[in-house]
Amino acid sequence: MRALAVCLVLISQSLLACASQASSKDQFASVSCAFDDGKEIKIQYNSSPPKHGTEFREGQRWQPGGSLMILFTQTVLTVGNSVIPEGAYSLYVIPEKQKWTLIVNKSVTPNSKYDPAQDLVRVPMPTGEIGQALKEPKLTFAHIAPKQCNLRLYYENTGAWAEFREK
Repeated sequence: MRALAVCLVLISQSLLACASQASSKDQFASVSCAFDDGKEIKIQYNSSPPKHGTEFREGQRWQPGGSLMILFTQTVLTVGNSVIPEGAYSLYVIPEKQKWTLIVNKSVTPNSKYDPAQDLVRVPMPTGEIGQALKEPKLTFAHIAPKQCNLRLYYENTGAWAEFREK
C-alpha cells in the first residue's frame, strides 16, 4: 500500500511538471478529500480561464484550461454504479443544460488524444445555478460522510456535483 502511495505521488508530480510547461500563464490547483480511515482522493486541474479552442461548449467534452484534470485515489471508489480501482485517472466533463456528465478515463498520458474506449465510467452530474458567475473553473470536495466525498465543480453560472464513495 505504501508503495502505491509513493507511486501516486511521483505520478502526480510528473504530470504537474508536464502540465506546468504548457503555458507560463496556466494556474494549476489541487483539491483533496480524506475519508475517515485516512485514505485520500485528490484532483489536480488547470484553474486558468479557458484558452481559445478550449472553451466550455454545451454538449462537448471539456477540461478546465484545456489540460488534463487528474484524479488520484488511494482507495477503491464507487461513483454511480461503477467501481474505480486505486490509481490515477483523467476526468472530463460534458456540460449540458439540465445536467452535466462526468467521464473517468483510464489514460493519464499528457498531450494524448482522448480515447473513449479508455472510459471507465460516465456518470450524470446534477447541476444548479450559482449566484455569481465564475470566469475560472473551481473544483472542491465536500466530506459528506465517513466514506463519502462529493466533487463540486463550479464554472460560469453553474455548479455540478458527483458523489464518490469509498468501497
